[in-house]
Amino acid sequence: MVIFNFPIKKPASILALGAESAGNFSVFKNGKIYFSEDFGDLLEEKNWKKYQASVLKYLSDNKIKPKIIFTDLHPLFKTTLWGKELVKRYKAKHISIQHHHAHIFSAIGDKLIRASCFMLHVSCFGIAMDGTGFGTDEKIWGGEAFEIKKQEILRIGHLENQIMIGGDLAVREPARMLISILNKFMDKISIYQYIEKFYTSNQFELIYNQLQQNFNCLETSSTGRVLDAVSILLGFCGNERKYKHEPIDLLEKNSTIPYSDLKPKIIFDAKEKMYILQTTPLFQYLLKNLKKNKKLPAEEAGRLATTAQLYIAEGLYEILLKCHPEFISGSKKMPKQVRHDNFFISGGITNNKIISEYLISKGAYANKKIYPVKSKRIFNGVPCGDAGLSFGQIVYSLLNYF
Repeated sequence: MVIFNFPIKKPASILALGAESAGNFSVFKNGKIYFSEDFGDLLEEKNWKKYQASVLKYLSDNKIKPKIIFTDLHPLFKTTLWGKELVKRYKAKHISIQHHHAHIFSAIGDKLIRASCFMLHVSCFGIAMDGTGFGTDEKIWGGEAFEIKKQEILRIGHLENQIMIGGDLAVREPARMLISILNKFMDKISIYQYIEKFYTSNQFELIYNQLQQNFNCLETSSTGRVLDAVSILLGFCGNERKYKHEPIDLLEKNSTIPYSDLKPKIIFDAKEKMYILQTTPLFQYLLKNLKKNKKLPAEEAGRLATTAQLYIAEGLYEILLKCHPEFISGSKKMPKQVRHDNFFISGGITNNKIISEYLISKGAYANKKIYPVKSKRIFNGVPCGDAGLSFGQIVYSLLNYF
């Protein structure tokens, strides 16, 4: 358990239960945040039991009866369902916090603690990038741009929504994401030539029909799902995920020098009243280069891999530039960029060096523990992935953004 001083006057003790894929919990009491270890994937029963026992033991040993319990917005997370049980047990107030809001506030809290300053700028910006997070519109978010001001967090942009065919199956089988994206500009026969190594014609027919009928298909703005599709298209990963971040890890590992001729395509959606970074044109660009080089050399594939990752980083950053130019510094001699003191990035994709280093070069603050530190004896800041989510939930609550 790591202890942070956070001297904001809150009379009530607070428990935050985090998310599900990287279990952790945090407690606030008497001006201090108590931040737990990472219990791993809570869908594994042994991790879940250890997590539950640790939460109850910590509360009991420290004679803490939480008055407020925070959970993720996802209604089916184990932590959410258990949180509702604890609310009844402790007669506490239950508040759900959107996944990516908590991610951004984990980075904000990390900075405030390091600076020993517990006040936020009047207006701040955040970019959250990860695999999945339940959105306020009940879609799956994961590539988000936010503005935080006057005790309100506003979604001002996101990646183009793509379709997860079969829901969570598209996480385990990246080719499903590729099919749905290619379907936006290619016919069925053309799509099959890019995924025939992964599915028989009958299997493909079933998946393709599922997409056409919109059966068990979820819309997502996830950075992770887009990069999964890039990785499988370029031949870096297979269609069976061997570990959690395999497709994106392999994409980054094989990256080389990017091309400079692909610029982010951003539109303003009048219905949503926000900017959308189009990701379908990215795949049109990749396929154009694939057709030029049917036997794609490793170096060429590596250049396309880097180009794809930077397309997302540059595009999300450009959304910030478009939204509020009054918060942008720059001159004829200096490139425009978001002021370094009010721009935060977080989420699991922040562990990607290509994406995070680009955004940091533009002034973003990221948790110091950007890249995983394996030794449990070393603590180098709040994790930017889900292992830091409960901390973000606590900070979100302490700064009154609910």
